[in-house]
Order: sequence, then C-alpha cells, then structure tokens
Amino acid sequence: MNEIIRMKSVEPVLHGVVKIVWLDGYEAIVDLRPVIASGGIFESLRDSPERFNSVKLADFGHAITWIDSHDDEIDFGSDQLRRRAERQAEILRLAS
Repeated sequence: MNEIIRMKSVEPVLHGVVKIVWLDGYEAIVDLRPVIASGGIFESLRDSPERFNSVKLADFGHAITWIDSHDDEIDFGSDQLRRRAERQAEILRLAS
C-alpha cells in the first residue's frame, strides 16, 4: 500500500484553481473548475469566489477544505489532487 504524500501548502490562484505544494517538493497548479461546475455539494464554491478563496489545508496535510454555506465541510484528498495535478501537467506538456 502506498503512503499518501501529504501537502505542505495550498493557496487560491483564481476562482476554481489552487496552487499546492506537497511535502516531497512537488508543486502544481490544480484546476478544480470542472469538478466544482457540477454537483450540488460544490454550489457554494461555484457561486462564491470569496468562499473558494477561503481554502485551508486540513490537519496533517491530507486534504484541502472549505466550509460551505450550510457549515458543512467540502474536501479534496491529497492523493486525488496529486493525480489530478499530474494528469493536468501531462496534458499541458502534450499540448505544447
């Protein structure tokens, strides 16, 4: 079983996009707009740039989180974000 690579930091870049640094030194810009564009759970992130910009790193760096308009937590796990980051980087590399 692979150990989850924890994150060191997260910051919003623009509405729907974050910059993440993992503890192993990997850095990436991760576009979450396709994900938050669908599904009711993401409505408060989709409709409020201010709420999206309130992104935080969860304890121990295993996830990034937001609190939605109903005081529920929305989160994305480190491993899922890393796979998304690597896939997006590969797409950009191939398109260049």
